[in-house]
Amino acid sequence: MEPRISVSSFRDVAAPRRRLSASFRYGSFVNSVSSLERVGPSPAPPARGYVAVAVLCYVNLINYMERYTLAGVLLNTQRFFNISDSTAGLLQTVFICSFLLFAPLFGYLGDRYNRKYIMIGGLIVWLITALCSSFVTEHLFWFLVLMRSLVGIGEASYSTIAPTIIGDLFTGTKRSLMISVFYIFIPVGSGLGYIVGASIASLTGDWRWALRVTPILGVIGLLLLVFFCPNPPRGAVESHGQANTEPTSYKDDIKYLLKNKSFLWSTLGVTALAFLAGALAFWTPTFLSRAQVVQGKLQPCTVEPCSSTNSYIFGGVTVVTGILGVCIGAGLSRCFLDKVDYADPVICAVGMLGSVPFLLATIFTASANIPATYVFIFISETLLSLCWPILADILLYVVVPTRRASAEAWQISIGHLLGDAGSPYLLGVISDAIKNSNPLSYEWSFLSLKYGFLLCPFVGVLGGVFFLVTAVHITKDKKAVLQVVQDPSVTSVELQAEKK
Repeated sequence: MEPRISVSSFRDVAAPRRRLSASFRYGSFVNSVSSLERVGPSPAPPARGYVAVAVLCYVNLINYMERYTLAGVLLNTQRFFNISDSTAGLLQTVFICSFLLFAPLFGYLGDRYNRKYIMIGGLIVWLITALCSSFVTEHLFWFLVLMRSLVGIGEASYSTIAPTIIGDLFTGTKRSLMISVFYIFIPVGSGLGYIVGASIASLTGDWRWALRVTPILGVIGLLLLVFFCPNPPRGAVESHGQANTEPTSYKDDIKYLLKNKSFLWSTLGVTALAFLAGALAFWTPTFLSRAQVVQGKLQPCTVEPCSSTNSYIFGGVTVVTGILGVCIGAGLSRCFLDKVDYADPVICAVGMLGSVPFLLATIFTASANIPATYVFIFISETLLSLCWPILADILLYVVVPTRRASAEAWQISIGHLLGDAGSPYLLGVISDAIKNSNPLSYEWSFLSLKYGFLLCPFVGVLGGVFFLVTAVHITKDKKAVLQVVQDPSVTSVELQAEKK
């Protein structure tokens, strides 16, 4: 009877204590620009590993705060530049597009060179461009668009590489726990982005001051990365320090990923999740504000600063649901994964499919009852947040250690390209197209965005289906990776041939 394979199985893996043949190739363990040693040094001590995770979590927090600060002051931004919904959505789209275009480059570099240096360089670019974007004037909208695109380049370096460093510091249940902690800061940072952005805009009377907070906090993150973040050997913690360093070509890496069905289907699931997250995060506060205008509970925004109430509430809901969802998702994964090999993608499917009726309830309740709408938002966001810690863990245990940065990069690129790169802009285009039939009506302005949101439940169903297909293939792909870690003389190419 074939033994079950789980994430926690990696704890007990002990690779043979021998030097490996130069003919063996399943990835690149290059740990610096100039180093190609046969056997890498031991991984960072546990205490240092925990400190590194804390640093990476802090930078992840700042990363997502910056990403959604603009959404928290979107009404002010639209009023300042006098721009339409589709043009406003373009601000998020250009950011995500540059993010996804450069992610594969950083993935390639991250599998071959010093990851710490790559993250530091990217963070410096991010800090400079994020600060520059805050000095835009009302006649220089194009400058804000340019700076937002450059911010995406800096963030791509960090988001692509940070999870792989955590994967090389811990194994088994500890790695799952550390990944969960890391991903908690996605919704926490996103929610704080709304709250801090709206608060600073309200206090100063100028929304541009909101864009200056995260660069200041980012300087602290940069210093922490320099002094406290290691660059652990790739996969050494799983193979007890025995690491092959013979690099493979990038072409071979891509071929490997294209044959990895769990990676491909889970990436499609990530894409659907990113589509929903991008659309909801960017437009929900504006959607609720327009609903309150229709109900007569809020005056239309004609002069800055616009009301920030919905940004505060939605930001708080995002923080709470993110923490709750990530904790529930991680707990379910730890509870079921040792018993059911395919538990992780099934949990993600339940989260996606379960959110659909509550998304529909959110869309159709907003015009009648705002408190009830927030209840439905709370439930739907909690269900969607179940997926965040599990997705990263899936990638780490279905892809061999030396190709994880490339896998992370391509998953980010595809997820953003077909997901949140286009969803804010697409909803804005749909809204503008409908609103053009009656541009002076506040009610029609609300209804146009409402009809645009109807695309989200359909995407949620697709995402659930993608994760269910992932569940069909995941046991075989986990076994393949574990086989490579246990016996490095078996190459991933041979394993792919076996699967055929």
